[in-house]
Amino acid sequence: MAKRALITGITGQDGSYLAELLLEKGYEVFGLVRRTSTINFSRIRHIQDRLTLISGDILDQTSLQLALTQAQPDEVYNLAAQSFVQTSWTQPVFTGDVTALGVTRLLDAIRNVNKNIRFYQASSSEMFGKVQEVPQREETPFYPRSPYGVAKVYGHWITVNYRESYGLHANSGILFNLEFVTRKVTHNVAKIKLGLAKEIRLGNLDAQRDWGFAGDYVRAMWMMLQQDEPNDYVVATGETHTVQKLVETAFGFVDLDWQQYIVQDPAFMRPAEVDLLVGDPSKAGSVLGWEPQVNFTELVHKMVEADLKMLHAGGEAS
Repeated sequence: MAKRALITGITGQDGSYLAELLLEKGYEVFGLVRRTSTINFSRIRHIQDRLTLISGDILDQTSLQLALTQAQPDEVYNLAAQSFVQTSWTQPVFTGDVTALGVTRLLDAIRNVNKNIRFYQASSSEMFGKVQEVPQREETPFYPRSPYGVAKVYGHWITVNYRESYGLHANSGILFNLEFVTRKVTHNVAKIKLGLAKEIRLGNLDAQRDWGFAGDYVRAMWMMLQQDEPNDYVVATGETHTVQKLVETAFGFVDLDWQQYIVQDPAFMRPAEVDLLVGDPSKAGSVLGWEPQVNFTELVHKMVEADLKMLHAGGEAS
């Protein structure tokens, strides 16, 4: 009998890649989606007829219990979050409600419906914030530098707490996966190339990040839930590049000079900056047998290409 999985945040970048992976592996895939007039299905449109979408909200405990009862999943992947660091400064309470307490609601729903469900929590490298050591490992102390980072730390520790208190197969992947910055750059590079935009406004170009490909990272999520014992893993490439390098690589792919289009804008400087995020994925390598397959340049080129294709087709990235 086919395994069943429920994904929250299925319409996001990681959610769509994960849904594709699970369908390839023969899963029956369910996605939790909010009832809202502005929902964007563009990322899952090509597989939507193979998914079962369930109406529910990470803010509403009852809807989560109903979704679990309906889907009867073997595995639950929690990718739902208010996941924009910048937004978390202007909506700190909402960010906490979704990104922190949402995890508790979902874990508690699992505890009540079926304690045998295996659970994945999308933790984030933003939890390390003002980094206490380089590179960052599973044991590196957290020092979040934004309401988003703080909320993710709560979500991470409540996952550990439910694992240890109730014996749930609850796992966290600490992902060095920076969709918001990467997507902003690649989507706007594509728009500039097609004459649809004239500039990109960015903050700190010297910030260094560990950029990974979502397609590689969702494989690690799945691998965690296939282990006998639940655990926490850093999922990263172990390499670091500046935001400027991202910009140069993206513009280089479409043969444009990045310096003509980039505007450094104080509005995008964070009140508390995160300096050097680079993960040590050796535990994921030794325990899961996971390693990234797409390098930095390939990642940036893939994303620019995807955005060009989508804009040609008349779509917009969410």
